[in-house]
Amino acid sequence: MKQLRWFTLGALALSICAAARADITIGVTLPLTGPAAGLGIPCKNEIALWPTSIAGEKLNVIVLDDASDATQGAKNARRFITEDKVDVIVGSVATPVAIAVADVAAEGQTVQLALSPIDVAEGHGQWSFRLPQSIGVMGYAIVENMKKAGVKTVGFIGYTDAYGESWLRELTRLAAAANIKLVASERFARADTSVTAQALKISLANPDAVLVVASGSGAAMPETAILERGYKGLIYQTHSAASHDLVRVGGKEVEGTLLVAGPAVVAEQLSATHPSKKLAMNYVEQYEKAYGAGSRNQFAAHAYDTMVLLQAAVPIALKKAKPGTAEFRLALKDAIEHLGALAISQGVVTYTPSDHYGFPLDTGVMVKVVDGEFKLAP
Repeated sequence: MKQLRWFTLGALALSICAAARADITIGVTLPLTGPAAGLGIPCKNEIALWPTSIAGEKLNVIVLDDASDATQGAKNARRFITEDKVDVIVGSVATPVAIAVADVAAEGQTVQLALSPIDVAEGHGQWSFRLPQSIGVMGYAIVENMKKAGVKTVGFIGYTDAYGESWLRELTRLAAAANIKLVASERFARADTSVTAQALKISLANPDAVLVVASGSGAAMPETAILERGYKGLIYQTHSAASHDLVRVGGKEVEGTLLVAGPAVVAEQLSATHPSKKLAMNYVEQYEKAYGAGSRNQFAAHAYDTMVLLQAAVPIALKKAKPGTAEFRLALKDAIEHLGALAISQGVVTYTPSDHYGFPLDTGVMVKVVDGEFKLAP
């Protein structure tokens, strides 16, 4: 298990003295290896740009690799709670892992800021807040675009895991409401290197549009496989594909692909009045200054928004309790639930005790791959 730990005090000895218990400790679990590493590494890169303190309290950030594995993610979360005594858990960006972490967070009564749009069993998500837009919100944007394009039939090809299952469920519901018929549904594992058989079945069904549910560079494989079978219709991708890895791997084959994304992916193209414009631009400028032009992506933006949320909620929680205590963890949860509307780089969230997703239906933006770049779709 790989790990990265840094302390924001001048010396390690100071970090373990009694006075340091006022520091805010954040445990981060990310897939830095395994099939979802393409999602986790950008998040880690953004976390390295976080400030060293919030409201005068220094941050102690612990980053562990969950290896894209749910069991390892749960193990990391338990360590955060029992050994590191963290005030908040961040992660994972891999959906199956984030779901496993949610169970541990609920049991340990510790706020989880999930970097994946997780669906958890009733009674297991009281301490989990999602930084990504819900699949229902992003699915709404896709289906609305399909309606405008005159789509009458749709095919689905996506992961066999919880992320793929959630998308298939939402697509089925939204498409039915829009009188769009689901005519083919194929699944594959994140680690699969070929989807030839599934792509053939999709192309034979010949739907007006196909929704690909995959992430990062892995999203290119099913799309190119479908195109190689001669498919000529519209292809849609989800917000987990909203990084330039899709274009880097897919090349000219993915030209014209339609994706749903968060506002931060096309920060410069947002209107001046968009509530996320300023923060989205700030995210892009600081991230691309550190990691190069075009390096922005959906995933790192969620890590950026994690800090925006904490900077808003922590000062409120500090008025009730000190970090390192159960009282502070409860105060932090209460603060997040009662912040009201908060602009972040990926939209505007309004968390409540009964809604830990927070995004309205009009959050997702539709973009199109044009000359290897993401452009707002007409």
